[in-house]
Amino acid sequence: MPSTQEQIAAQRDAKVRQTLGELAPIWLVYEEFRPREDAIIFNLVYNDPSYGWMNRRFKYDGFNDVLYHMGWRLLSEAEQLEIVEKEPYIDGEVAVHVKNAPQYRTSGSAPVPR
Repeated sequence: MPSTQEQIAAQRDAKVRQTLGELAPIWLVYEEFRPREDAIIFNLVYNDPSYGWMNRRFKYDGFNDVLYHMGWRLLSEAEQLEIVEKEPYIDGEVAVHVKNAPQYRTSGSAPVPR
């Protein structure tokens, strides 16, 4: 029996909090329900401690309760400022910057995240 969009979204929210909650605050910037797949395609924006502001695309498979990473891109400062003015999807506080951030590294460039 297919699940409703609300049921799948609630399952997705629990999975995202479990796996990405430590990166909060997180903004949900795109969401598309796919009823034939019992899935939701969505984009999250957050400040990655090592790479900066990222827009990451995910697919949540409600039937299998699996969160798939489907790509990413870095955000410009203008894009980031526009997004953070909105209410976050997952609240969180930013207390300090992690010393693993690229500006603290001795090498010139950070490796690309997977």
